[in-house]
Amino acid sequence: MERKQHIDLFGAVSLVGFAGILAFNQVVIKVGTEGFQPVFMSGLRSVGALAVLILWMWVRGVRADFSRRYWASGLLLGSLFAFEFVCLFWALDNTTVSRASILFYTMPMMLAAIAHFVLPGERLTLRRAAGLALAMGGVALVLAVRQGGEASVMGDIAALGAAAGWAGIALTVRLTPVSEQRPEMQLMWQLIVSSVMLIAAAFFFGPFLRDPQAVHFLSLAYQVVVVASLGYMFWFFLMSVYPASGVASFSFLSPVISVFFGWALLGEDVGWNTIAALVLVAIGLVLINRRHRPQGGA
Repeated sequence: MERKQHIDLFGAVSLVGFAGILAFNQVVIKVGTEGFQPVFMSGLRSVGALAVLILWMWVRGVRADFSRRYWASGLLLGSLFAFEFVCLFWALDNTTVSRASILFYTMPMMLAAIAHFVLPGERLTLRRAAGLALAMGGVALVLAVRQGGEASVMGDIAALGAAAGWAGIALTVRLTPVSEQRPEMQLMWQLIVSSVMLIAAAFFFGPFLRDPQAVHFLSLAYQVVVVASLGYMFWFFLMSVYPASGVASFSFLSPVISVFFGWALLGEDVGWNTIAALVLVAIGLVLINRRHRPQGGA
């Protein structure tokens, strides 16, 4: 598929669908932690997704490249990936989907703040700074008001830690030699390293199993096949066809849909502060990700 200059109908539909898949995954993870210890489940997800990725690369004839040049950055990439999902899975086990999703999707806010100092061409404009301020206001609202016993301070902090790990991954892919590798290899580094680290870390979070039932195994299968392997591959495909800023601008949809799913499927209480925080974060993400479009041209 040829490179596009703008998001067309296929791209828009695909990105909305992908945002829905990621949002639904927050619910799937929370349900899955009823049967599996969260860190152990995240490790199983990485192991399963690695198997799917290896099969994908074999079918498509993509060769693995573990040249010494990429070892340090590959290990860093995988370590950040493991940290992100220790935090995210633990957060969803200890706070609501609504709160965790809003906090987790502040990643572009963190990335924009750091990129201002370390990435050429990514300086904060007045519009992006306003988006950053709005998103920070949304985070403050989430943290300031606690609703129900499910919302824990440590769960909220873990969700922010997951966002920080995600931002670190984005910076590593931009600033280190691993940026030269194919997307499949970037994902492989993340899955190989995280498989080992997450399974090892799971020993410190209690028993591996919590009376798993069929629904919990379906939850794990969804994460392995739909999200962590084929889903990420589809995301890489969209990034290769459409402008990165256009793809990123759809990120505001995921927390919006996540809050809806948390309310509709899990019966979570969505208070005024959640709605207000969601609006602030969503507007902030749009302002942060939006790029100036030159006048003229097709």
